[in-house]
Amino acid sequence: MTQPTIALFTGDPAGIGPELIQKLLSHDIRHQAAKIILIGQKDSIPSSPQISWHEWSGFNAPPFPLATYDANNGAYMIAALAEGASLVRDGHAHAFCFAPLNKSALRLGGMHQEDELRWFAEFLDFKGVCGELNVLQDLWTSRVTSHVALKEVSSLLSSEKVFESIEMIAKALKASGKSSPRLAVCGLNPHNGDNGNYGDEEINIIAPGVEMANKAGIPADGPFPADTTFVRAIRKEGGYDGVVTMYHDQGQIAMKLMGFEKGVTVHGGLPIPVTTPAHGTAYDIAGQNLANPQAMFNAFDLACRMGRHHMQSQASMSHVA
Repeated sequence: MTQPTIALFTGDPAGIGPELIQKLLSHDIRHQAAKIILIGQKDSIPSSPQISWHEWSGFNAPPFPLATYDANNGAYMIAALAEGASLVRDGHAHAFCFAPLNKSALRLGGMHQEDELRWFAEFLDFKGVCGELNVLQDLWTSRVTSHVALKEVSSLLSSEKVFESIEMIAKALKASGKSSPRLAVCGLNPHNGDNGNYGDEEINIIAPGVEMANKAGIPADGPFPADTTFVRAIRKEGGYDGVVTMYHDQGQIAMKLMGFEKGVTVHGGLPIPVTTPAHGTAYDIAGQNLANPQAMFNAFDLACRMGRHHMQSQASMSHVA
């Protein structure tokens, strides 16, 4: 199979990103899996004949102080995100993968959106449904609401949004190679609302959203009590490929407990594949060669899988045209 091309960014230069990318690039198997276009500072990674550097505005940037965030490294990261997204959008790469970013630095550097996902959507002029997906090995999660106050969650739920979250994660799973994904959907309230005694969102909002998905041909079950949904999902027999949660921590706590240093974030719904490790920049160990690269490896491997699908989709569209 033809290799996909991956745009790979070294992430926050003040954190562990460059170290993670260096460890990734030291494995020949990663070079065999994809052609890599590396975005970063030229002195942040040792030179290698296998590395194809992308020359951009930050290529010759001076060193950044470690474990320090400010407008400078924030602006640097925003410019690099624009380069990576442009490479995929314009057909020079098939997926974009980047090392961890620092959100405070991004805001200081000029990112006014809620997060980088919303920034990508605006940059790509994408008006459709998008959301953060979290991946731990073979288990994926999406959420109906994300970075909002917990007291606002109920008012932000609707059957349509539940359906959209189910549809989004189903499409992303298919783009990663899972042909017929099975999905479980969480309820919102304790004990799934206990038939309306502790809230009726399960009856009036979530269950109709699940029914909409099934009518659209997307296999989804639920809503299930949130405290048992992940137990159901990881069963060897009758388990699920993905879990749709109602709010941020409902899924994140379970996923990070099961594998904090292995998780991957996928920016779901966008017209291009984008992946990154689910953990942060780890300023406390930056520059000490202590960073665990497993999540970075997983993010890159998933970018390769999604990049191959993106490449095949482009080829099919070109053939039809």
